[in-house]
Amino acid sequence: MKSLVIVESPAKAKTIGKYLGKDYTVKASVGHIMDLPKSKLGVDIEKDFEPSYIQIKGKAKVVNELKSAAKKADRVLIATDPDREGEAIAAHVAEVVSKSVDPDAVFRVLFNEITKKAILQAVEHPGKIDVHKVDAQQARRILDRLVGYQISPILWKKVRRGLSAGRVQSVAVRLICEREDEIRAFKPEEFWSLTALLEGAVPPQFEAKLLRKDEEKLRVKNNDEVKAILAALENKPYVVTRVEKKERRRNPVPPFTTSKLQQEAGRKLGYTAKRTMGIAQSLYEGVDLGKEGAVGLITYMRTDATRVGKEAQDEARELIASKYGKDYLPADPPVYKSGKSAQEAHEAIRPTSAMREPDAVKEYLEADQYKLYKLIWNRFVASQMNPAVIDQTSADITAGGYVFRATGSVVKFPGFMAVYIEEKPEEPQAQDEESGEAVLPPLNEGETLKLVKLDPKQHFTQPPPRYSEALLVKTLEEKGIGRPSTYAAIISTIQDRDYAAKVENKFRPTELGELINKLLIQHFANILDVTFTAQMEEDLDKIEEGSMQWVTAVRDFYTPFAKDLAAALADMKDFKAEQVPTDIACEKCGKPMVVKWGRNGQFLACSGYPECKSTRPFIRTENGEVQAAPEETTDELCPKCGSGMVVKRGRFGKFLACSKYPECSHTQGMSTGVLCPEDGGKIVERRSRFGKMFYSCANYPDCKFAVWYKPVPRPCPQCGAPFLTEKFSKKTGPYIACYKKECGYKEEPKPEGQGGNDTSPAP
Repeated sequence: MKSLVIVESPAKAKTIGKYLGKDYTVKASVGHIMDLPKSKLGVDIEKDFEPSYIQIKGKAKVVNELKSAAKKADRVLIATDPDREGEAIAAHVAEVVSKSVDPDAVFRVLFNEITKKAILQAVEHPGKIDVHKVDAQQARRILDRLVGYQISPILWKKVRRGLSAGRVQSVAVRLICEREDEIRAFKPEEFWSLTALLEGAVPPQFEAKLLRKDEEKLRVKNNDEVKAILAALENKPYVVTRVEKKERRRNPVPPFTTSKLQQEAGRKLGYTAKRTMGIAQSLYEGVDLGKEGAVGLITYMRTDATRVGKEAQDEARELIASKYGKDYLPADPPVYKSGKSAQEAHEAIRPTSAMREPDAVKEYLEADQYKLYKLIWNRFVASQMNPAVIDQTSADITAGGYVFRATGSVVKFPGFMAVYIEEKPEEPQAQDEESGEAVLPPLNEGETLKLVKLDPKQHFTQPPPRYSEALLVKTLEEKGIGRPSTYAAIISTIQDRDYAAKVENKFRPTELGELINKLLIQHFANILDVTFTAQMEEDLDKIEEGSMQWVTAVRDFYTPFAKDLAAALADMKDFKAEQVPTDIACEKCGKPMVVKWGRNGQFLACSGYPECKSTRPFIRTENGEVQAAPEETTDELCPKCGSGMVVKRGRFGKFLACSKYPECSHTQGMSTGVLCPEDGGKIVERRSRFGKMFYSCANYPDCKFAVWYKPVPRPCPQCGAPFLTEKFSKKTGPYIACYKKECGYKEEPKPEGQGGNDTSPAP
């Protein structure tokens, strides 16, 4: 029997083709082949939200190849990814190939990993397409289309063209804006800590922190209170009043789900969610391992379950016993509880074979692939190991009615910690009880200690942290907003739309993002409501389970939404037409300037537009008064007309522009003060087509020298290279290094400033 297997990725097709015999032909759809049209809404609201799918532009050749291959096959096996998106692709592929083959000969095959055993088992037990899963994906697509294609035109009309509103992305922007409001409103409060350095009968010296006065917990607010405490403690004996020793067990964390992988790769490796998912996709679809050929190294990477199959657990247990010893092996394989909304269709993310250790395949992997595979392998193996055993000692020391507490811990048995320790979360209130594992000397109740010194320190409360990608993903998951498989796209979109920007790897809302957020909250309260958005996700899950009709879910959403649309169209403030007059005169024609909105925020424009196109930035004083921002001049001369170059601001920050604009429109990146080592031209800032900053010779394209990291105008003391670069390490922070990789020169981390953390090659 001749079989046609259809997957969505050429890389996946290559790996699967290796496992199947000559009776199988494997083709790739290269993603979706049908979608809603880009030029119109594509949803008939009057006919129960009936979607109008069309063949995606440029997919004619792929579709024709699938049809032609189907004609030569006795059956068609559609093996797209085992999730809602994959099911939707499968449904459209089935619709197309059913015109070339008997529809009853079209089957759906599912597998969680691309290994020979999983593939052969899947093709031997084919099933049918899950219509409920297709309906759930279709409902999400239609909901997103209704929101995006009906709110966006209002924003175009009222603010500016090119803006967009998304059902989930708008909630993510709201979280970022609300966090910024919290930071602005935050008023730091002073407090003090008091640490006693003490010495017992035997070394070592150890620290104890002031905890309470008698039975009342202390919060020392100012220096006067510190002085009073120091005076009360003078010449007082420090006596051990309580010693408690206990053995604690620290359990391993479960293997990765999608969101946990994105968070941990962000914290440990500095990867964005998008980058993490791209690397994981390549590991799942298959990597060429030399003589072994293409092999899928990890299981499917879009999952919210922590379940692990018995065979995988048995293999991990065999590895642990042989590599680490039987003490590390629990009596029974651990079972982890998934989240309440988890769909148990998949396993957790794990290596397809625990026996395939990271270092054994390192030579076949790119650097990013190796790091992520090692992270996944370590976490999975650790999840199947025994808990760590920690001896913890806590001692209270009393002096003059004040109680100090010292804690120390020693790892008695490392257990899973021999392989993996989860990175601590970013929230300042999160404390790891075993962090800073101090060792206390033997202490006995009633023992009098020697005071070496008292160390008072002033502190101020800190505002909540801005969202990093990892923290934003964690928050979205906790609040039930979107699904982990969508987080990478959400985070990319809010940056692409200029609603939020990363500053030192933390999100800050742009002026435009804050404006759009306020407008959407004002006019579309439901869409921006976290609880409402989470409820929509639950409805999508019900559709997939078959307990809710997709049309019902969409109608329940759209009925109030339609009323909000009509009200917003009539009542939303028209920022596009608004021109706020000022007393500032245009430098070119003398007419008064007005405040307008543009793609990069507010700016001053001549009221004589279009005859006069003069614009300039402005600043607001503390009382809100508008003042023209002084123009930054430079010593640079325009290479086209010889006029002076001035500093301007655009979407991506500062750049140099000719002072004779609009007569001369020459622009260039900001100079770094470093000369190109190849032709002596100035190295300037540039942006890649993906918006990432890099640094290249101003004489491009004649000179194509470029580096990712910001140049520092100092020669390398080791190899004599003409300049160094600012780099950033997640573990140690910013540092200075030679731009030549082969040199390897590196200076100690600096306390301020940072470069990028992209390890991809320069453009």
